[in-house]
Amino acid sequence: MRGRRRHHEKLPFAVRVAGAVLMMLLASGAAFTVAFFLTRWVLSAAGAEWSDLPRQLLTWFVGMLLLVAASTVFGILARPKQLAFWNEINAALKRIAKGDFNVNLDQEDERYQGQFAGFIETINQMAQELKQMETLRQELISNVSHEIQSPLTSIRGFANTLQNEGLSLEERRRYLSIIEMESARLSKLSDNLLKLTSLESEHQPFEPRPCRLDVQLRNVVLACEPQWLEKSLELEVDLTETTVNADEQLLLQVWMNLIHNAIKFTPHGGSLHISLDKTAEGARVRVTDTGPGIAPEDQLRVFERFYKGDKSRTRTAGSGSGLGLAIAKKIVELHQGRILVASRVGAGSTFEVTLPL
Repeated sequence: MRGRRRHHEKLPFAVRVAGAVLMMLLASGAAFTVAFFLTRWVLSAAGAEWSDLPRQLLTWFVGMLLLVAASTVFGILARPKQLAFWNEINAALKRIAKGDFNVNLDQEDERYQGQFAGFIETINQMAQELKQMETLRQELISNVSHEIQSPLTSIRGFANTLQNEGLSLEERRRYLSIIEMESARLSKLSDNLLKLTSLESEHQPFEPRPCRLDVQLRNVVLACEPQWLEKSLELEVDLTETTVNADEQLLLQVWMNLIHNAIKFTPHGGSLHISLDKTAEGARVRVTDTGPGIAPEDQLRVFERFYKGDKSRTRTAGSGSGLGLAIAKKIVELHQGRILVASRVGAGSTFEVTLPL
């Protein structure tokens, strides 16, 4: 049945029109043939002698009546099927309008083939895409609620503890420090959500201009010096002088995120390697660490919103919102570039960004 549908859809428009005209001619020929013999029989039975012109006019009139009668009967017979067809389409669209996206009209049904095949396929595709969007929306709400609930629980718990008059000054300062840290975490989560929403809606201001990529990377490395010195990390930087056309402020967020992550996940006394070179595809930046690495199944989802991968890994390195890499990917894509990750568990990770020159 599927093969016949494809064959029908491949027929040229002129061929389909010619076929319809031929069917009309055959129907007309049959009607007028019946009208000719019927008129002849009636006149013979009545004993009437009509000249050629009146007889031809009567034959034409009877033929037209037969065509109208046949089309009326066909319409009456076909009407219930047409009503059932459109009722099913209407019911499917009403389900979609009410938020039920589990709609899948059977494209193998003969009624949904031919000229309606594309229309039915569009309805099914619309329902499928709306279902995916609804799933993403529910996941986003669940993830945001979870991320917000954790710091709020800490703030509420320590705020209640501070009401204890028996606490020492040192304990009060420590609890207030935790409250301040969790408040900053909430603020950062809010900022990242707004940033990601702006990038995904394509309302983010994008002002590309010539930018020295090597200078920008070197400045980020220097800005992170307290962090990598604190962990006694060995740092190797190999930057080729490179100019790209980019929004410098947006790209800065990419490098800050990648280098901060590399420092955060690299153990004390480990090493980092940051390189910039030119390839046939464009400017290539690599940030390599000697951290615990990323499991293969996590590498497939590491750029998703709120995805944190190995929970033991995130606990040992400090909790984040899981939005940094998602933001980095959106910014890189905005620059018509790409971002990849290569990693082995226990052997570190390399994040690679390629930007057009």
